[in-house]
Amino acid sequence: MALVPQTSINGADTAWLMTSTALVLLMTLPGVALFYAGMVRKKSVLNTMANVVGVAAVVSIVWFALAYSLAFGAGSRWIGNLDRAWFAGLDYVKDAGTLAVSHVAPNVPESVYAMFQLSFAIITAALVVGAFVERMRFSAVLWFAALWSVLVYAPVAHWVWEPGGWLAELGALDFAGGSVVHVNAGVAGLVCAYALGRRTGYGREPFEPYSLAFTMMGAGMLWVGWFGFNAGSAVAADGRAGLALAVTHIAAAAGALGWMVAEWTVRRRPSLLGLCSGLVGGLVAITPAAGFVRPGSAALIGLIAGLACYWGATALKRLLQADDSLDVFGVHGIGGIVGSLLTGVFADKRISGANGDVLTQATAVGAVALYSAIGTAVVLGIVRVLVGLRVDDEAERLGLDLAEHRERLGH
Repeated sequence: MALVPQTSINGADTAWLMTSTALVLLMTLPGVALFYAGMVRKKSVLNTMANVVGVAAVVSIVWFALAYSLAFGAGSRWIGNLDRAWFAGLDYVKDAGTLAVSHVAPNVPESVYAMFQLSFAIITAALVVGAFVERMRFSAVLWFAALWSVLVYAPVAHWVWEPGGWLAELGALDFAGGSVVHVNAGVAGLVCAYALGRRTGYGREPFEPYSLAFTMMGAGMLWVGWFGFNAGSAVAADGRAGLALAVTHIAAAAGALGWMVAEWTVRRRPSLLGLCSGLVGGLVAITPAAGFVRPGSAALIGLIAGLACYWGATALKRLLQADDSLDVFGVHGIGGIVGSLLTGVFADKRISGANGDVLTQATAVGAVALYSAIGTAVVLGIVRVLVGLRVDDEAERLGLDLAEHRERLGH
């Protein structure tokens, strides 16, 4: 933590990062909330949205109280320090003309950088919600989000994004969160799905989605917001941010087309849900590579991800036999793994300044996946003792909107 003159801050970079922060927050609220709520049954739409809003609120407080300092403090190779704990470290002193900056982003106010990184912590925890919708207690969701953000997300972010983190020192490339966000959330979602068990009637009765129009609106918000997610991760208003924005869009389009072709071939007709899922898969896969690859490589990454995520949400899901309700592992986990590995293949040193290495990328993916699986299981164990995990059969039959919130959608 350092105080520097206000005049040392880059105004353009600061403005772009503030804009990017707003875009990434919009990815969660209302993006993920709409995307997920449209895919669940009518009786649990409001609960799904409440989960996302509740996660955003809890993670925000936990972030500034502890998780940000653990993630981005210059501590050991494994975890940060407590210098910024309990809402400290974001100083601005008007009379002296000074403000705090992070050693990770010295050209913008630390308040802005901390908020930008918070938006990533929020959406990562919110993505996990899709694996356990329609059966997890609301109180358990809040406890899970708080503990998971501190015990799982913060250490992984430190490993990869703080310059002294062990995966950063190893040379792992993750521009905007392939491992930190998507592999992490995907694996956590799969563990949650196994821990909570299947929804009552899963595989025996149809689970009709409430509104694929909601899902499409959410997917559109994710597509647009992802420009802040990836281009904002340049932490500058420069050429790398511009390239990251372009390759993000290209990969999203290629991912949508890849899933569409797979679905058209296998099921003989394309679906709106497939197009939405494919574009998200393309966005997920380009995330670790966005600041390192050329546009042609981005198209290939997106196309491969669209095909791989279709497989992940269909054949692999049947093989795993987990009720990962909204395919968090199939799309985010598989897309994050594919994108992280392909970053090692396609990273261009002229852009990245670093050589991509598939083995290093695989090491990072494996380490994050293993830690996320173990850490998530531990967090679930703690939450089970504190408040229990799953609603009872009657609440599930009634629907979590009424059972958990005494609210319901109009007829």
